[in-house]
Amino acid sequence: MTPRPVGRAIVDVLCLVGTLALALVPLLEVYGGLTALPALVGGLLLGTAVAALGAARGWSAITVVAVLVVVYVLAGGALAAPGTTVAGVLPTPQTAIDLARAAASTWKQVLTLQPPIGTDGTLLVAMYVLALVGSAIAVSVTLRARTAAVAASAAVVPVVVTIAAIVLGTRRPTVAPLVTGLVLVLVLLPWASWRAGLLRARRVVATGVLTAVAVAAGVLGAPLVAGGTERLVVRDELVPPFDPRDYPSPLSAFREFVKKDADAVLFTVTGLPENARVRLATMDRYDGVVWNVAGDGSAQASGEFRRVGAEIETNVRGDRAHVDIEIGALGGVWLPTVGQATSIDLADPDDAGALRYNDATGAAVLTGGLREGLEYGVDVVVPREPDDTEVGSAPASDVAQPPLAGVPDIAAVTAADVARDAGNPVQISSALATWLSEQGFFSHGMDVSGTESLSGHGADRITTLLGGDLMVGDGEQYAAAMALMVRKMGLPARVVMGFIPEDGASDGPVEVTGDDVQAWVEVAFQGYGWVAFDPTPPPEQTPQEEDQEKPSEPNPQVVQPPPPPPAAVTPPDEDTEQPQTDDPDAEDDGNALLWRIARVAGIAAVPLLVLATPLLVIVALKARRRRRRRRSADPVVRVAGGWDEVLDTARDLRRPAGSVATRNESARTLAASFADAPGGALVASRVGALARTADHAVFSRDDPSGAHATAYWADVRDTVDAMTHSVGWRRRMRARVSTASLRNRRSRRPKGTS
Repeated sequence: MTPRPVGRAIVDVLCLVGTLALALVPLLEVYGGLTALPALVGGLLLGTAVAALGAARGWSAITVVAVLVVVYVLAGGALAAPGTTVAGVLPTPQTAIDLARAAASTWKQVLTLQPPIGTDGTLLVAMYVLALVGSAIAVSVTLRARTAAVAASAAVVPVVVTIAAIVLGTRRPTVAPLVTGLVLVLVLLPWASWRAGLLRARRVVATGVLTAVAVAAGVLGAPLVAGGTERLVVRDELVPPFDPRDYPSPLSAFREFVKKDADAVLFTVTGLPENARVRLATMDRYDGVVWNVAGDGSAQASGEFRRVGAEIETNVRGDRAHVDIEIGALGGVWLPTVGQATSIDLADPDDAGALRYNDATGAAVLTGGLREGLEYGVDVVVPREPDDTEVGSAPASDVAQPPLAGVPDIAAVTAADVARDAGNPVQISSALATWLSEQGFFSHGMDVSGTESLSGHGADRITTLLGGDLMVGDGEQYAAAMALMVRKMGLPARVVMGFIPEDGASDGPVEVTGDDVQAWVEVAFQGYGWVAFDPTPPPEQTPQEEDQEKPSEPNPQVVQPPPPPPAAVTPPDEDTEQPQTDDPDAEDDGNALLWRIARVAGIAAVPLLVLATPLLVIVALKARRRRRRRRSADPVVRVAGGWDEVLDTARDLRRPAGSVATRNESARTLAASFADAPGGALVASRVGALARTADHAVFSRDDPSGAHATAYWADVRDTVDAMTHSVGWRRRMRARVSTASLRNRRSRRPKGTS
């Protein structure tokens, strides 16, 4: 292999490494800014240095790979896993182990975490590997290749890295995809043509026109085809393996906190802001038996919990605070949170790996379950709770929620009667909450004589609550009933289960017990987000009070609907049982995803079709010429045209027979040209016979018959096939789109002449 001149080698390296850097820049946003810049720059420089040194020293491919692995471990600690090194620089045995594991596992973590993912653990390995390996492969191929065509194929590496960056990227990358695509086309296409030795003066204009057509198609055509379609991002389409719907509804365990854990310290919270509530779970799906989380495959569903990085983006406004929580007797998978979290710090790496968070509701879970002694810190934003006057006439937010099922008719009838005088959404919500809290009685079902307060919030329990002589229950029933009534009034609502400590905000630690459990309702308003409403009566408002002690205002006259038919709702023996229902929208969601993928593929095919248009035109012109020759009405012209087809095929294969030679001379030239090729003897024997037959047809006094011309063309097809299969597939493909035969003047000579 002849060493490549230094000047040209520098041009190769700059083009390839520069486009690689541009392809990887959008990943900086995934990590949260410039925190991943050292891994990007260091990986590109080290990979380029190893590849250039291997080409200069003539190292074998195995040696280059071995050196690359050593560099990956030695420099990887400082660039991608500083937490495993000494002083952030010197690698340790743990560094090598973590880097080896991360080379296979980091991709899943980066893809499933919500940006910005931060740099904890070995998350930077993904950026480091793409930069290091990408630059090493690209530079090695272009500097060590033995042929110009193979050297030019290094342009594929930046394209592959760009695809990887798109898969791992975000919906709105730092560098617009249009800019990245234009730079790749304008830099890599001319470089590859120049590196392959195909960039000649006569092709510059054609290449420029082709590039202009591609750029115009991307800039002008893509918006017309795609319209306002949002970018398809893989991380937004992934459904995490953890599904909280596999667990019983958190609200169904409401009474257990009161009966079994009334005095037990469930967890201790430090730094709780004033008037802040501790959220455990948020539920927006009702199936006639329980309220539970919902999962519709979108990132905004209450049941879609995803891995998050060191920082969690949020657009919620409010007071920022830091809260420390230590788990006590609280079990299950639901992790207590406050407000909207901006970061969750768990000291144990195993716990951090099991953390899942829902951006839409602010709820969090640990897939491995809570344990006593678990400690974590949460940076939160606590939104300010506006009053009814401040919300005013704000309309309800347009929030997609799962449809209700098994709702008793009395919920809609009662809601319409109670809120008949309300004029706007906040008045409707406030009227329902006030009516429930003032007209109902509070009871956990313990130590109550004469009045039952059953647990559960199924359809029959809601019917008993709203349609009985007395409304008796606790937060479980009142929150469930109000959420159904609000939803029946056409407003978005959800049930939240959590804790409201009696001690309230305190500078010191606050112990939360089972007595602090509470459930409330949140309704969404435009400009204010989710606003909390408390429909539960105060604890001192018990069923022992006499009716005459009630305010003089009579209860609203509610028309009692007939009891629902037995087949409408069949609750289980235990009202807290979690039903196993199928998601009716699963098939529709799958079809929608397939349709989106097909649409994206169709959009991506537009520039490819534009680029392939000139090639398709060349193939079409050759097919038209061949058809015209074969179907000529004059048998002499058909035979002469068959011989011309043989000559044009040889010319496209870059083995021309000469433009002024006779047919016999051309046949001898072709035979010699294909002598060393596979099947050359077959080509030599056939071209000679075809030349003699064509001469006889053209110069004989008797015209050949149509059958003779047809048989001649059959021999022509066999000869052309033998000629094309005697060369490699690259030359064969190049011959199909070659314009050499179309530019030849011989193709335009008078018919029937030689």
